[in-house]
Formats: sequence, structure tokens, C-alpha cells
Amino acid sequence: MERLNPRSILVTGSNRGLGLELVRQLVGKSNPPQWIFATCRDPAGPRAQDLKNLAAEHPQIVILSLDTSDPSSVKAAAARVTEYLKGAGLNLLINNAGIVNMTSLETETPESMSETYKINVIGPMIVTQAFLPLLRKASQESSQKGMSCSKAAIINISSEAGSITNVLEWQRGHVIAYRCSKSALNMLTRCQSLHLAKDEILCIALHPGWVQTDMGSKMGTPPLTIEQSLQAILHTLARLSEKNDGTFVNWEGNLVPW
Repeated sequence: MERLNPRSILVTGSNRGLGLELVRQLVGKSNPPQWIFATCRDPAGPRAQDLKNLAAEHPQIVILSLDTSDPSSVKAAAARVTEYLKGAGLNLLINNAGIVNMTSLETETPESMSETYKINVIGPMIVTQAFLPLLRKASQESSQKGMSCSKAAIINISSEAGSITNVLEWQRGHVIAYRCSKSALNMLTRCQSLHLAKDEILCIALHPGWVQTDMGSKMGTPPLTIEQSLQAILHTLARLSEKNDGTFVNWEGNLVPW
């Protein structure tokens, strides 16, 4: 049976929604990671209180400030993680932080498009760049063959709303900037997979489903609870291997068309 057992994980956007639930389920595993780096823009603020409460109960959780739209913040977080790992690598990077603005084709603005791209596309790009040395170190030091999320992997949280083939829930929300940004994130994932295949770093774009989060609920009543989505995602992460590298999958591990 496949197991997800990375020594270290970093999750962006960990203070609420999918990120917070991911940290909660990871630390509740029978074999939790030794290090769970839970990052958010403002760890001292009120929106991070639930995360701080969780970290107070579990010493594996290290809360770090990381603003994915600020390169200096990303570099500082990478330096902190390097210090904590004391020469070891980072096994799993989950680029989860993202935003959505409720716009239509006629109301979308340059400012909204630019902000959405900065967080949903450029953010995962610079975060991956900053943590790539640690991911490479984890892969090089691993005795495992092939690719896996327990060895060295980048998971970019995407959305089927960015699928050019399916254009999920168009009638519920046009969200132009969001859709375009997720299509771009999918291409970034594909490019990462091509470049990092030689390093045996697994790269996946993952659609978590339409989930009952603050973001997901902006477009109606999502069918998936956050617990259901994350339980399935963790099961999927445990099963991903080199045959899935560079693909776009949903929370259950099924392929999503580009």
C-alpha cells in the first residue's frame, strides 16, 4: 500500500482554507512529517489564529512569514527553512496560496488581472525557484527509485476552471483573471516537469475540487467539504509517481484535460 511519508513539507497559504486543513490532516497522520513549514503573509495577524492554535499543539508545525508576491519575503523564508533543516533537503513543496476576483469578461480590469497573475502564477514560480536547491538536495539524498511526493515534489494547486477544454462552472462565474492564471500555472507546471525530470523532482498541477472554502463559496454552494477534498488529496499524493510527472490531475488522481 502506498504511503505518504516525506520528512519535510512546505505549504503556502496555510492560515485558512485548503492550506490550513492540509496542515491539520498532515499533523494528524500516524506518521506525520518531522517538519511542516506552514507559511502565510501575516503569521501575527488575526487570520492566522487557527493556525497558531494548531501549531501550539504540534511541535512539527513551524509557522513562517512568506508573501508569495514579494521576492524578498520568499528568499527570507527559504533561508529560514534551510536553517531548520540543518543540511537536509525539502521533500514536498505545495504552492497553495491563491486569490480569485469575481469579475466578468466585461468588468475585468488590468489591475485585477495583474494582481491575480502576480499571486497565482508568478508567486509559485518564485517560490519554486527559491526552494529548488532544497528540493534537489532531497532528491539527491534519497535512496528511493523514481519519483514520489515522499522524495521530492512540487504540487501546484490549480483548478479545472483553468481547463481550456472544460471551462468548469462558466455559468456560475466568469472569473476571467482566475481562469487565465490557472491555465498559465498549468503551463508553468509542465515546464517545471520538463526541466526538473533529470533531477527526479515530481511536478504536478492539482485540482482540489470545488470545495467549501471562502474562495470556493464565492461562486455558489460547492459539493465537496474541505475534509473530503483533503483526505482524497493526501491519498492521491501517496500514489503519484514518475508516470504522472507533468500532468494535471484532480483530488482523486484522475486526469483533467488541459
